[in-house]
Amino acid sequence: MLTSFHAVIRAIAASRKVTIAVVRGACLGGGAELALVCDMVYTAHDATWGFPEIKLGCYPPVAAVALAPLVGQKRAAELILTGRQISGDEAVAIGLANRSARAEELETVVQEALAELRELSPVALAHAKKAIYAWDAIHFDKGLARAEKIYLDELISTADAREGIIAFLDKRPPKWTGK
Repeated sequence: MLTSFHAVIRAIAASRKVTIAVVRGACLGGGAELALVCDMVYTAHDATWGFPEIKLGCYPPVAAVALAPLVGQKRAAELILTGRQISGDEAVAIGLANRSARAEELETVVQEALAELRELSPVALAHAKKAIYAWDAIHFDKGLARAEKIYLDELISTADAREGIIAFLDKRPPKWTGK
């Protein structure tokens, strides 16, 4: 599953098209990772963002690599290491999203952004996007490969990772052993 999901993430990151995420309701874990690799993100004020994987004895590999450049190292560490959830407004305030609006106004905001983009040269947008991410792309690929290796070779074989997944499926709090 991790390999398939990361293939989608890599495809979005490598796309020459401008990508836009629209967030309503819960944007947690993989959904939040998907949104953070998009070029622009519009969120409802009351949307719930977070990376709760740590509460399952795991961590979000994409966020481990890509979140700090967007929100800063300390904020990224706090969100990943605590699993704390934030609102759409806070996602905008820390740089995870571009703009927030009331849920019923979100579609209008997105349509306005799309109208602006449609007035621009598609080839210029593609080259600008490539240039914007040129430096990050090198580090993202290497960083994600390393985060995947740690996740698959070291973390997933631990008793706590197994317990976190089983507890989640059983809808009960995990019982950590530290092993």
